[in-house]
Amino acid sequence: MNYLKKKFYEYYLKAEIEPPRRIERREFAFLFFNEDMMKRHISFKNKDWLLRYLKANVPAHVYYSSAYYGEPFANTMKEKKWMGADLIFDLDADHLPMAKKMTYEESLESVKEELKKLVSFLIDDFGFNEKDLSIYFSGGRGYHCHVHDKRVLDLGSQERREIVDYVTGRGIDYNHIVVERSIYGYGITRTIEISPSSPGWRGRIARAIISFLEEIKNMERDDAIEKLMGFEGIGKKVASDIYDGLDDNRMALIKEGKIDQMASIKRLLKPLMKELAVKLHSSTDEPVTADIKRLIRLPGSLHGKTGFRVTKVGIDALEDFNPLEDAIVFGDEMVSIKVIKPFKVKLKGEEFILKEGVTKVPEYVAVFAIARKFANIF
Repeated sequence: MNYLKKKFYEYYLKAEIEPPRRIERREFAFLFFNEDMMKRHISFKNKDWLLRYLKANVPAHVYYSSAYYGEPFANTMKEKKWMGADLIFDLDADHLPMAKKMTYEESLESVKEELKKLVSFLIDDFGFNEKDLSIYFSGGRGYHCHVHDKRVLDLGSQERREIVDYVTGRGIDYNHIVVERSIYGYGITRTIEISPSSPGWRGRIARAIISFLEEIKNMERDDAIEKLMGFEGIGKKVASDIYDGLDDNRMALIKEGKIDQMASIKRLLKPLMKELAVKLHSSTDEPVTADIKRLIRLPGSLHGKTGFRVTKVGIDALEDFNPLEDAIVFGDEMVSIKVIKPFKVKLKGEEFILKEGVTKVPEYVAVFAIARKFANIF
């Protein structure tokens, strides 16, 4: 038994595994060490049967279906008899625009910010109850969010794709967010209005517009003008007009959602809204969410490419959760490894900079290095 498989075996002998809801209706799949073919179409009657399988076979990766099946052990999808599926979101560092320029630690922090935005959408905009959301660190480069609400079980791929479109801000109608009105009285008064108290994207972007203009108002003049000039179509004169026009009275009206016809602010609104939409939306993997027969990693199992545990995270605990500490399950015993690819990583608060050659590291670093194929046991 190779070193990595031996450590995984020791873990599964004592592991606390969280079985998925209605475990008997789920398909399971496994990828084993030194094998490329996934073994699937497996089912278990209960948690004990699953644990016995893990101890006896020691897989490198463990998956189960987001779907519920009448016969999850059947060899074809048609024979499985689909009964519904949880709604699954996969947020991974690979989907971040600047991922290649980030360290592993930085990318995990950025994905966590995307997850926070997703949770806000699911609770505030879709009305899901917090108790029906389960969040897990994937063990690798991101997080999974499971929605168990019975209202999502029968949704098809298209409906699930539309949910992704919403949280990613695809197809936002900016004319719905900023409304231009004509008020007739002694002549015609034209106003621009936003609605910070509205639900959904209309309220989200309205509140962000107000927050941005407040920030500009409170900045030093030169800094504010420079920031404003970063928007498409905003030159120095327009930027100066915006800053100089944001007095207390105008700001008070803006907070109420009343933006008057000040030409400079009107020019700013569209490029500002586009930038805010990018900042406010959540990045998630659409194919995972749209797939009603998806396989997802089993909570409590180990990730074969890191040795980290797929770890449940409470919504209230998300801010303080550190996967590079809280998802590590192996000990501090020193182990000799032969580094074949230099690497740097920060685990359990300690930075390790390892060069080629033989060295001693804590067991949890050895597991990570070997799983990542950066090193071999020596």
